Amino acid sequence: MRTVNRSAVVVIPRQPFLDWLHRVGSSSGTLTVTDLGDDPSIYLLPECEVEHELEASKKYAGNLRGPAYGWYRAQDRWPEDRSLETVQLWFDYRLHSVLFDLAEEPLVAEDL
Repeated sequence: MRTVNRSAVVVIPRQPFLDWLHRVGSSSGTLTVTDLGDDPSIYLLPECEVEHELEASKKYAGNLRGPAYGWYRAQDRWPEDRSLETVQLWFDYRLHSVLFDLAEEPLVAEDL
């Protein structure tokens, strides 16, 4: 087992995000907050070792583009207000400072 020189933020959608998704995505009508939370987005960040560094790293995930893109790609329908305040109303965050890589295969990164 080995650690990875990254920290992570798990971004979990809340009801206001689901309400928006129901308004713009015709295929999302049956989704619930529980459904959205079953497979949350995880963002790898520069390595943080103390809690205040992790809190400061929210700025990396404090962008509606990432979570919204994962659920609805028509950017012209994204909300105009994508401020950090809106993101914090729409999503919960779990911060993690230690990540373990249990796979034997090398990490592979792809641009979206």
